[in-house]
Amino acid sequence: MRYIGSALMASVVLLGACGGGEAKKDDAKPADAAATATPAAAATATGTAMPVTGKTIEIKMIGDATGYKFEPANVTISTGDGIKFVVVGGGPHNVAFDGTKLPADVKAQLDANFGTDKMGELSSGLKMGPGDAITISFAGIKPGTYDFNCTPHLANNMKGTVTVK
Repeated sequence: MRYIGSALMASVVLLGACGGGEAKKDDAKPADAAATATPAAAATATGTAMPVTGKTIEIKMIGDATGYKFEPANVTISTGDGIKFVVVGGGPHNVAFDGTKLPADVKAQLDANFGTDKMGELSSGLKMGPGDAITISFAGIKPGTYDFNCTPHLANNMKGTVTVK
Protein backbone atom coordinates (compact mmCIF):
# COMPACT_ATOMS: atom_id res chain seq x y z
CA MET A 1 0.00 0.00 0.00
CA ARG A 2 2.86 2.39 0.77
CA TYR A 3 4.36 1.70 -2.66
CA ILE A 4 1.12 2.66 -4.44
CA GLY A 5 0.85 5.84 -2.38
CA SER A 6 4.47 6.75 -3.11
CA ALA A 7 4.03 6.06 -6.82
CA LEU A 8 0.87 8.18 -6.88
CA MET A 9 2.61 11.08 -5.11
CA ALA A 10 5.58 10.89 -7.49
CA SER A 11 3.20 11.00 -10.47
CA VAL A 12 1.39 14.03 -9.08
CA VAL A 13 4.68 15.88 -8.48
CA LEU A 14 5.96 15.07 -11.98
CA LEU A 15 2.73 16.14 -13.65
CA GLY A 16 2.65 19.33 -11.62
CA ALA A 17 6.17 20.16 -12.81
CA CYS A 18 5.12 19.64 -16.42
CA GLY A 19 2.33 22.20 -16.41
CA GLY A 20 2.37 24.78 -19.16
CA GLY A 21 0.62 28.04 -19.60
CA GLU A 22 -1.30 29.86 -22.24
CA ALA A 23 0.12 32.83 -24.09
CA LYS A 24 -1.51 36.10 -23.18
CA LYS A 25 -3.20 38.00 -25.98
CA ASP A 26 -1.65 41.21 -24.59
CA ASP A 27 1.83 39.90 -25.55
CA ALA A 28 0.99 39.96 -29.27
CA LYS A 29 2.42 42.77 -31.38
CA PRO A 30 0.24 44.68 -33.86
CA ALA A 31 0.17 43.09 -37.32
CA ASP A 32 1.33 46.32 -39.01
CA ALA A 33 4.64 46.25 -37.06
CA ALA A 34 5.58 42.93 -38.66
CA ALA A 35 4.48 44.07 -42.13
CA THR A 36 6.93 46.98 -42.21
CA ALA A 37 9.92 45.05 -40.79
CA THR A 38 12.67 43.17 -42.59
CA PRO A 39 12.01 39.42 -43.11
CA ALA A 40 14.17 38.41 -40.11
CA ALA A 41 12.61 41.12 -37.94
CA ALA A 42 9.13 40.15 -39.13
CA ALA A 43 9.75 36.53 -38.16
CA THR A 44 10.93 37.66 -34.73
CA ALA A 45 7.99 40.01 -34.24
CA THR A 46 5.43 37.35 -35.11
CA GLY A 47 7.23 34.40 -33.55
CA THR A 48 7.46 32.34 -36.76
CA ALA A 49 9.77 29.34 -36.44
CA MET A 50 13.13 29.83 -38.13
CA PRO A 51 15.38 26.92 -39.18
CA VAL A 52 18.98 26.36 -38.07
CA THR A 53 21.24 28.21 -40.53
CA GLY A 54 24.59 27.53 -38.84
CA LYS A 55 26.17 24.65 -36.99
CA THR A 56 24.39 22.36 -34.52
CA ILE A 57 25.93 21.71 -31.10
CA GLU A 58 24.96 18.59 -29.12
CA ILE A 59 24.20 18.71 -25.41
CA LYS A 60 23.65 15.46 -23.51
CA MET A 61 20.88 15.17 -20.92
CA ILE A 62 22.18 12.89 -18.19
CA GLY A 63 20.72 11.39 -15.05
CA ASP A 64 22.94 8.81 -13.38
CA ALA A 65 24.99 8.10 -10.24
CA THR A 66 26.97 11.32 -10.82
CA GLY A 67 23.80 13.42 -10.81
CA TYR A 68 21.37 15.11 -13.18
CA LYS A 69 23.07 17.43 -15.64
CA PHE A 70 23.44 18.83 -19.11
CA GLU A 71 26.83 18.09 -20.65
CA PRO A 72 28.19 20.54 -21.54
CA ALA A 73 26.10 22.79 -19.32
CA ASN A 74 27.35 26.06 -20.79
CA VAL A 75 27.77 26.70 -24.51
CA THR A 76 28.54 29.68 -26.72
CA ILE A 77 26.94 29.77 -30.15
CA SER A 78 26.18 32.24 -32.92
CA THR A 79 22.79 33.52 -33.99
CA GLY A 80 21.45 30.92 -36.42
CA ASP A 81 23.10 27.94 -34.77
CA GLY A 82 21.08 25.13 -33.22
CA ILE A 83 21.39 22.98 -30.13
CA LYS A 84 20.43 19.31 -30.19
CA PHE A 85 19.56 18.10 -26.69
CA VAL A 86 19.89 14.29 -26.51
CA VAL A 87 18.80 12.01 -23.64
CA VAL A 88 21.63 9.77 -22.47
CA GLY A 89 19.89 8.45 -19.35
CA GLY A 90 17.79 9.21 -16.31
CA GLY A 91 14.73 10.56 -18.12
CA PRO A 92 12.22 11.94 -18.41
CA HIS A 93 13.97 15.18 -19.39
CA ASN A 94 12.93 18.33 -21.16
CA VAL A 95 14.45 21.70 -22.05
CA ALA A 96 12.83 24.85 -20.69
CA PHE A 97 13.67 28.56 -20.60
CA ASP A 98 12.27 31.01 -18.02
CA GLY A 99 10.17 33.46 -20.02
CA THR A 100 10.22 36.02 -17.20
CA LYS A 101 13.96 36.47 -17.79
CA LEU A 102 13.77 36.95 -21.57
CA PRO A 103 13.12 40.09 -23.62
CA ALA A 104 9.69 39.87 -25.30
CA ASP A 105 11.11 39.54 -28.83
CA VAL A 106 13.53 36.77 -27.80
CA LYS A 107 10.76 35.01 -25.87
CA ALA A 108 8.41 34.94 -28.89
CA GLN A 109 11.10 33.81 -31.34
CA LEU A 110 12.63 31.17 -29.08
CA ASP A 111 9.20 29.75 -28.27
CA ALA A 112 8.40 29.54 -31.99
CA ASN A 113 11.76 27.85 -32.65
CA PHE A 114 10.76 24.97 -30.35
CA GLY A 115 8.35 23.97 -33.11
CA THR A 116 5.42 21.75 -32.16
CA ASP A 117 7.34 19.47 -29.77
CA LYS A 118 6.25 21.40 -26.68
CA MET A 119 4.46 20.84 -23.41
CA GLY A 120 4.14 24.55 -22.73
CA GLU A 121 5.57 27.95 -23.56
CA LEU A 122 9.38 27.79 -23.87
CA SER A 123 9.32 24.12 -22.80
CA SER A 124 9.94 21.05 -24.93
CA GLY A 125 7.94 17.89 -24.62
CA LEU A 126 9.30 15.23 -22.28
CA LYS A 127 12.01 13.02 -23.72
CA MET A 128 11.79 9.63 -22.12
CA GLY A 129 14.60 7.36 -23.16
CA PRO A 130 18.15 7.22 -24.46
CA GLY A 131 18.43 8.69 -27.94
CA ASP A 132 15.30 10.85 -27.67
CA ALA A 133 16.19 14.39 -28.76
CA ILE A 134 14.99 17.87 -29.60
CA THR A 135 16.84 20.43 -31.70
CA ILE A 136 16.17 24.09 -30.96
CA SER A 137 17.13 26.74 -33.50
CA PHE A 138 18.66 30.01 -32.32
CA ALA A 139 17.96 31.69 -35.67
CA GLY A 140 16.50 35.14 -35.06
CA ILE A 141 17.73 35.17 -31.45
CA LYS A 142 19.71 38.28 -30.60
CA PRO A 143 23.02 38.09 -28.71
CA GLY A 144 22.68 37.50 -25.00
CA THR A 145 22.90 34.92 -22.25
CA TYR A 146 19.93 32.60 -21.81
CA ASP A 147 19.49 30.12 -18.95
CA PHE A 148 17.78 26.77 -19.52
CA ASN A 149 16.82 23.83 -17.31
CA CYS A 150 15.16 20.44 -17.14
CA THR A 151 11.84 21.04 -15.40
CA PRO A 152 11.52 17.57 -13.77
CA HIS A 153 15.10 17.81 -12.45
CA LEU A 154 15.43 21.51 -11.65
CA ALA A 155 15.52 20.68 -7.93
CA ASN A 156 18.56 18.50 -8.77
CA ASN A 157 20.26 21.59 -10.27
CA MET A 158 19.93 20.34 -13.88
CA LYS A 159 20.45 23.61 -15.71
CA GLY A 160 22.73 25.37 -18.13
CA THR A 161 23.41 28.54 -20.08
CA VAL A 162 23.47 29.41 -23.78
CA THR A 163 25.46 32.48 -24.75
CA VAL A 164 24.53 33.76 -28.22
CA LYS A 165 27.24 35.90 -29.85
